[in-house]
Amino acid sequence: MDSAELQAMLREKMEQMPNKARRVVEYLLSNTREAAFLSIGEVAEKLDVSKAQLVRVSRMVGFSGYADLKDALQNSVLEHVNPTALLSKIMKNRQDLPEEILRMEHANLDDTWNQLKPQNIVKFCEMVRQANMVYCMGWGISSLVAEALYTRLMEMGIRSSLMKRGSVALIEQARTVTKGDIVVVCELPSYVIEVTESIERISSNGAKVITITDSPAAPVCQLSDLSFFASETSPTFGSSIVGPVFLIHILTSVLCVNLGEKVRAALHDQEMGLHDERIYYPAYGLRY
Repeated sequence: MDSAELQAMLREKMEQMPNKARRVVEYLLSNTREAAFLSIGEVAEKLDVSKAQLVRVSRMVGFSGYADLKDALQNSVLEHVNPTALLSKIMKNRQDLPEEILRMEHANLDDTWNQLKPQNIVKFCEMVRQANMVYCMGWGISSLVAEALYTRLMEMGIRSSLMKRGSVALIEQARTVTKGDIVVVCELPSYVIEVTESIERISSNGAKVITITDSPAAPVCQLSDLSFFASETSPTFGSSIVGPVFLIHILTSVLCVNLGEKVRAALHDQEMGLHDERIYYPAYGLRY
C-alpha cells in the first residue's frame, strides 16, 4: 500500500467514526511523519487518549493492531524519502517531470511559508544577536543549506563557523561549542546519527540549538531551543533545498534589517572589496 492509498483509506474510514476516533485519524493524516516514529505511548499522551483506544482505531481502519498501522505509516514516510520510489512513480504515471517539479516546489515554498511563525523569527534574531559565535551545521545535502546561512552571516559581519563533515568528524567539532554559542543545524531526511549525537554533545555543553528540519519527528528536534520547519518534497533526488534556502533567505533578511547600522557597516566594507581588481573584474568599464 503506497502513501496515497493509505491516506485515501484513512479518509474513507474516518467518515463513519465517532468523534474521538476521528480525531486520532485526523492527527495521523496531518502528522504522518511524526506519528510514524513516535511510540504508541507518546501518541496516546499527545492526543490524550489511551493506548487501547489507539489499538481500537487501528482495527477500525483495517489493521490488526497499532504496530501494523505504524508499519504502514513508516513505509509511507520512506516512500517520500526514497529517490528510486519517487522517480518510479513519476515514470509509471507518465507525468511531465519539469511541470511536476514546478508544482512541488511551489507547494514546498507555500508550506514552508505557512509554517513560519513571526514570533519565532523574532526569537531567532534575538538569539543570534546575543550569541558569542553562531555555528551552522549540516550533513550531505543539508550542508548546502548550512553553508547558505553561514555565507549570509559572514556578509553581515556576524562571528560564525561552518560545521560539516570533512577531515574532522562532527562529533569532534562539537567539542569546541560552549555556553554562549548557538548552533543552527539543518537536518533533512534521511536523519543522520552523528548529527544527533553532535547536537547532544553541544546541548550538554550549554550551547543553544536552533533546528531547521522538515518535521518535528526529526531526532534533533528533541534537543532544540527553537525549531523551524521547511517542506522538501522532490520527485527525484530526495530532499529539495528550495524550501529550506527560502527559509534562510527570510530569516537572514529580517536579521539584516534588525541589526541596522552594524550590518550596514559590514556590507559597506564588503562592497569596497569588490573594487579590488586583483580579485574581481572592474565593476564599470569591464575589460576582458
